[in-house]
Amino acid sequence: MMKTREDIRNVAIIAHVDHGKTTLVNELLKQSDTLDSHIELDDRAMDSDDLERERGITILSKITSVDYKDNKINIVDTPGHADFGGEVERIMKMVDGVVLVVDAYEGTMPQTRFVLQKALERNIKPLVVVNKIDKPNARPEEVVDMVLDLFIELGADEEQIEFPVVYASAVNGTSSLSDNPADQEETMNPVFDTILSTIPAPVDNSDEGLQFQISMLDYNDYVGRIGIGRVFRGTMSVGDQVTVNKADGDQQNFRVTKLMGYHGLNRVEIDRAKPGDIIAVSGMEDIYVGDTITPPDQIEPMEPLRIDEPTLKMTFLVNDSPFAGREGKYITSRQIADRLNQQLQIDVSMKIEDTGSPDRWIIAGRGELHLSILIENMRREGYELQVSKPEVITKEVDGKTYEPYEEVIIDTPEEYMGSIIESLSLRKGEMKSMDNTGTGQIRLTFSVPSRGMIGFSTQFMSMTHGYGILNHTFSEYGPAIDTEIGSRSNGVLVSMSNGKATTYSIMQIEERGQILIEPGTEIYEGMIVGISSRDKDLAVNLTKEKQKTNVRSANKDQTNVIKTPKILTLEESLEFISDDEYVEVTPESIRLRKKTLDTKQREREQKKAKKED
Repeated sequence: MMKTREDIRNVAIIAHVDHGKTTLVNELLKQSDTLDSHIELDDRAMDSDDLERERGITILSKITSVDYKDNKINIVDTPGHADFGGEVERIMKMVDGVVLVVDAYEGTMPQTRFVLQKALERNIKPLVVVNKIDKPNARPEEVVDMVLDLFIELGADEEQIEFPVVYASAVNGTSSLSDNPADQEETMNPVFDTILSTIPAPVDNSDEGLQFQISMLDYNDYVGRIGIGRVFRGTMSVGDQVTVNKADGDQQNFRVTKLMGYHGLNRVEIDRAKPGDIIAVSGMEDIYVGDTITPPDQIEPMEPLRIDEPTLKMTFLVNDSPFAGREGKYITSRQIADRLNQQLQIDVSMKIEDTGSPDRWIIAGRGELHLSILIENMRREGYELQVSKPEVITKEVDGKTYEPYEEVIIDTPEEYMGSIIESLSLRKGEMKSMDNTGTGQIRLTFSVPSRGMIGFSTQFMSMTHGYGILNHTFSEYGPAIDTEIGSRSNGVLVSMSNGKATTYSIMQIEERGQILIEPGTEIYEGMIVGISSRDKDLAVNLTKEKQKTNVRSANKDQTNVIKTPKILTLEESLEFISDDEYVEVTPESIRLRKKTLDTKQREREQKKAKKED
């Protein structure tokens, strides 16, 4: 009979965005035997990144380890958003089970499907936690049926379909095996006990040759690249001579200088790792996801990890606007290139293409959110840069062009349904299903080309007055549609002067469109200051002052009132711009601008382009 390590379990915790996964991990940490009683956990302690806390999403996988009844449970908290799917795929190989967290009202959603499919493909044992059971509109029985339907749809085998269910309210720290909210107990023990009884223990093959595979990367200025993964076979100790086996067949020998295990939220130094342990190893400069570490005399590399390719790309450039260098700390091409290369050290879903120019780079990622998170992090770190409009990455297959498509699921009040269907039809979306959830809400499912989704979320929020919920995830590459999709219908108001925008001049041109800046904002020629009410761009002067005269005005006591300007966020700016525009990003400002700043030159270029058409 195969020997197992009964004192350890490795689980991934997966869910759709905002279904309470990270809150649940917090509660498991609090209620385990791991932390000292005097340590108080922050809410969502696993989401340590500022952006993760602000947006309420998990961006990078985190590993924590809890002790419960003399057992060690390693929990990997994975991103729920498909843009960070590269993280999800890799950690699935490290674990023997998954805890699928599903909202007791919303049920299964696109990213639930995405991450669960990755788990089922690896034949991993599932356990379902129906969270937020305390919600007034919770419908646990229906939600469990939805989960079962999803398992069947994704091709789960008979054993996977017989999943155990725990009902919980992570925010209240309660759980139960009963779907009646009245039966909730003030403990997480039902979750812990079900993990121990359901998730298989790792095989104990300590007497065989070492196999340790890198699933995730970290980077630190002191020790360089850190490889994180699982020991699948044998043991590894500090001081051991080992071989790194790379995907291309190359091999490098090195000595293990530092091993770290996990305890609570911290990495702790250890001397020896055994089968089933999830550990971090430092001391290897050239190490990459998928590399296998083995003994030099027993080279048996594991199957490389498959990483999905990027689907969206955009150009990053050194800032060359008239305001370049005013607000940023890092502004040179070398500094930006170093930062982008640092990102590549840990983010294997991202690619950088050389453009032949030292001042521009093409960055490819898994979606708008993936790329905008990098840009937002860079501006917070003090970088200045410009970025172009995102565009999808197409593929050539047998001489035909294919483009990425997304599954789009929308929950909306019934009255907005017509305009949503019309808008997505214009973006070449195909409706797959329409379901009435019985609460005045309609659930619409579409297949839409990814480029049709660029800029849609802003329009969607406006269309549904904030009451709609939009979720979309990459589904497949399909035949490219030979037509323009989702392009902006309005032109823009472009500054033709340099200086500070005045209330007087804003009032003069308000009727021509929607203003995007506050009075007093410093602007430059070629900067976009508003959205035109027509389909053509319009050059405007926003720096004019009201002429002073000695004649007293009859309405001198009236105060000039202008409409509240629409200030675009970074994501809204990236969605909004056209091919001939950039977003200028600095630590203090997000500005929109034309690629060609000079008004007359831009007009000449537009006339020339029209003649060529």
